[in-house]
Order: sequence, then structure tokens, then C-alpha cells
Amino acid sequence: MAVVHEWLTIPGGSEKVLLALLELFPQAELFTTVFDPEPWPSAITGRSVTSSFLNRLPMARTMYPKLLPLMDRAVRSFDLRDFDLIISSNHACAKNVRKPPGIAHVCYCHTPMRYAWDPDYLAGEKLGIAGRLAFEALAPHLRRRDRAAAQPGNGPDVVIANSTFVAERIRRFWGREALVIHPPVDTVRLQRVVHDPQEYYLFLGRLVPYKRAELAVAACKKLNRPVKVVGSGRAMRSVQAAAGPGAEFLGHVPDDELPELLSGARALLFPGQEDFGIVPVEAQAAGLPVIAYGFGGVRDSVVDGVTGVLFEDATVAGLSSAIERFEGMTLKADDLREQAARFAPENFARQFAAVLEQLS
Repeated sequence: MAVVHEWLTIPGGSEKVLLALLELFPQAELFTTVFDPEPWPSAITGRSVTSSFLNRLPMARTMYPKLLPLMDRAVRSFDLRDFDLIISSNHACAKNVRKPPGIAHVCYCHTPMRYAWDPDYLAGEKLGIAGRLAFEALAPHLRRRDRAAAQPGNGPDVVIANSTFVAERIRRFWGREALVIHPPVDTVRLQRVVHDPQEYYLFLGRLVPYKRAELAVAACKKLNRPVKVVGSGRAMRSVQAAAGPGAEFLGHVPDDELPELLSGARALLFPGQEDFGIVPVEAQAAGLPVIAYGFGGVRDSVVDGVTGVLFEDATVAGLSSAIERFEGMTLKADDLREQAARFAPENFARQFAAVLEQLS
């Protein structure tokens, strides 16, 4: 079995799914365009990992987003003729692998290529005039290639989406139907957390423009509520500029310290649009309500008025109103934990195995 993943540089949500796939298939060989072994556990570094020619380029491990025009060629350079099954973990080009005749290909799609299809995705990124013009010129080619590589025949035999939101994007952009199998979330560990809310709200995630952390800190500033921000990233300065005196920036927090932060928060603030969003499920497993922008994959995981609040106005005023609505509600921890349990790893494993059984 060959498992093909986009790139292995910085751990994120799609890599949690990858690790779950590798746990299901411990003998699988792993293929990726760019590989930095430093941040990964033995589940990855202890197996055969084949990287593409891009990995030999200077600065590839840090400048890999700028190599996007070459990613399709890099993925298609892999020779997979000796395998019986291909599983691609795709959010850009991983599904574009050359599929030898007679070999099944299952694509787990985190999203169709957002850089190409979603013009708002790059809002806030500092591309410069030249960079933005270059990307706008490249985007039509990326869209055509993304759709063509997703078609039956040379493309995946089966497409799995990580949420109903992504399944709809696949239908719209690729013209294909997709099964929905939600990502696995380690809910058991967090269900032992005793929720003992203090006064602060919590933002947890990478500080990149599309996650809209600045809305979280600005809304708390407007309402004079304390907020703790866990995470780092290139949007740090703009988020700090939007924050009030009650904001505390904690940077990277080790996994073993997160339960205490989840326990003490009033609610998780999740103001960005995500394809699925693992963090809201983790919060609910810990008994922590979620206040989230009500578009994207979060609609599969957060039940408005039962496990949190969904808001539609992606502004400081909109999030502020949602916080005030939440503060007038009483939510039950049992409802939160029961909702989170739907995304336990055993459900992911069972559903994925069922797909493979249908192929055999």
C-alpha cells in the first residue's frame, strides 16, 4: 500500500488524519513532495518515506508554498507500479499521482485546492503586487489541472470528503460525488477533563490570516473579556494589534498542558472558516462550548444552542453578539461530550475499512 501526502513540514489537522491512516495500515509506504523529519513521531520517521525531487532544492522545507506550480510534476514523478492500493491524503496535488493500470486509488480529500478555488483564502496574505498578479495568472491553470486530475479513470476511483461542506465543494469544483468520513479525533483523552470555567475565552490554532484570530481578540476587547491565545504564525503582529489589555498570548503550548486551558475557558472562539475543524471537536470532548463562524465544516460538529453558538456575521460586531448570546445560555456538558464522541477514531477506522471492503 502506498500513502501519498502533500508535504510533511509543519504538523496540522491533515497530518492527524495521515497518522490515523498509517496506524490503520502499519506496513504502508509513505510518499510526499517535501519532507522535514524533525517534527514527526516514529509512526512517520520509522517507516519508508519517499520524497520528491523538490526535497533536494535549497530551502524547500521552509519555502515549499512557493513551489506549488511544481507540485503536480513532483507528485506524478512517483513510481507506484509495485503497489496494490494507493491512498492519497489531498488538499492540493496528492491525488494527482499516476495510477498504474489495475491499481485502486482512494482519495481522502481535506479540500479541493483552496488556493485555486477560493479567492478569499489568500486575503490578508502579504503576497505583494507582483506575487498577487502572478498567482491570479496561474490560478486558471491550477483549477483546470485540479479538476482534470480528479476525474475517474486516471484519477481516484473513490473520493472521500472530510465534511459535508467539502463534499459540496467537490461536487461543485470537480463534478464528482464524495462519501463523507469525518476525521478521527482523540476524544477519550479529553473527555476526562473536568470543565471548571473561569472568566477567559480561548483561541486555539495557528495564527494565519484565514483563521481570523484578530476577530476573537477584537471582540473580547470590545466586550472587556479576557482571552487567551494559543498558537503562533505569520499573522501574530496583526492579531496583537487588534487585541486589548485582556489578551494573553501563550504561543505554542505542549499537548499535555492543553487540558488545563480547555478546563478553565468559558468557551472556545472559532471565527475562521475551516473545511472541517478538529479543534472544536476536541473542545466539546473536554466539555467546552464552541462559539464559531457558522460556515464550513463546523456545521457538522457544533450544534447551535446545544453545544455552542454559530454566528453568520464574520465581523467583530457579529462575534461580540454571539458571545453575549452564549453568556445567556446554559449548556450541558454531557451533550457536548456526546456530540464529540461521534468523531472518535474507531468510527473513522470502521468507515474507512468499509470503503476498502467495497473495492475488493
